[in-house]
Amino acid sequence: MGQLVAESVRFYGDHFRRCVWIGVAPAGLAVLTPHVSRTLAIILAPTLYGALLSATFVYASCIVLDARPTRRQLVLAWLAGWAVFAPVPFLVLAFILPALAWLAAFGLVVPVLVTQQVVVRAAFARAWQLARADFVHALGSFATLAIVVFLTQTVLVFLLRGAGGAAIDTALFLANAVIAPLLFVGAAYLYLDQAARVK
Repeated sequence: MGQLVAESVRFYGDHFRRCVWIGVAPAGLAVLTPHVSRTLAIILAPTLYGALLSATFVYASCIVLDARPTRRQLVLAWLAGWAVFAPVPFLVLAFILPALAWLAAFGLVVPVLVTQQVVVRAAFARAWQLARADFVHALGSFATLAIVVFLTQTVLVFLLRGAGGAAIDTALFLANAVIAPLLFVGAAYLYLDQAARVK
């Protein structure tokens, strides 16, 4: 898990100009969320948020896996990723672990569809096969990435607000824009780790 995070950080550093765009959607959502009502946030989480975060993961998977998918593959990967993300906001309400377990089980469907020309049903079966190759590693990797990103973003927001004197929205946007790509790059790297375990 530590190696996966280290490889993700190294890749992010080596491809910073391409990877920093990964953080734009999460950063925008981080700024938007505090300004909407709880009811609207519950509606937006599986819809708008899911669509944007799925598109972000598709883009990250293309960069990390050096994939050049067809338009059909891109659309299928985006829709499948959206479908996987849709229940996550509700699973988080129960506790964060069920959400991470769900992502570990089926989140790799996006890189599967980006790299392979398969139907969606086969892609979900492949994602589940990859997850079962070492589920503890997959779950632990998602948990580690989430913790590292959350803690780093929190510290960066605190520093930007305190020492930098930035407004809270600006601090949230900048922290998410710079740190969030690590989560998506790491998830794409997890696909390579799990695929190596299946072979």
